[in-house]
Amino acid sequence: MTSEPVRPQPRRRPPPRQVEVMSVSRLTPRLVSVELGGEELAGFAIEAPTSHVKVFLPGDGPEAPVVRTYTPRRFDEAARTLEVQFVIHGEGPASAWAEQAKPGDQLAVRGPGGRFRLDPAVERWWIAGDESAVPAIATLLEALPPSASAEVHVEAAGPDDEIPLLSPAQATVTWHYRRTPQAWGVELDDAARGASIPAGTQVWVACEAAAMRGIRRYLLAERQVPAASLVTRGYWRLGAENYPDHDYGDEPAPLPAG
Repeated sequence: MTSEPVRPQPRRRPPPRQVEVMSVSRLTPRLVSVELGGEELAGFAIEAPTSHVKVFLPGDGPEAPVVRTYTPRRFDEAARTLEVQFVIHGEGPASAWAEQAKPGDQLAVRGPGGRFRLDPAVERWWIAGDESAVPAIATLLEALPPSASAEVHVEAAGPDDEIPLLSPAQATVTWHYRRTPQAWGVELDDAARGASIPAGTQVWVACEAAAMRGIRRYLLAERQVPAASLVTRGYWRLGAENYPDHDYGDEPAPLPAG
């Protein structure tokens, strides 16, 4: 008598949590903070910095909701409110929704998720990202211990995009302004090539996917940064409207969803 092999059961995703917009505020001309709230946020918890949530935005009429991925900026368990920050970039359904969002608007969120886990024993960090990564960078800096030091480089369109990025760690933040409107990632690539990255440094980079891959290749091949010390994320890709949220740069670029 033989027994049938045990097949792993597919992981069931929890259903989205229904929430509503509580407040909307402009942090910069292009960065909008939306505070979400609702009883279904009971049990929600952000367990690691730079994690992500799926945001289900209402579609037009009977159309299915628009699903996009964002970093949860902060969660207030007592008040059951969740802050999500949206970059306004002039096109795309999520940008259009955030630009017009108002209290009482209904939507849903699922998560958070993500495979990044902070190692509190790491003493030195080199962090880089563009506007899309600012919320994630903020959560990472806030989670670093006072014993750590961090060198941070942020690429943005101009000085109006700057916001305070605070940390218990000894952090220096340098803002780089894009030399031309379409020069995505060029400033971050230059920063990486001029960086001091001694052994033991943890590197975290998130930006446009092609730029991220170029930086990753350089750090691995020419600077000999160990892959285990390198975290990279392609948060978006030039020309792709709905880019997948799982581009870590360690495999061929995924195709846009939908």
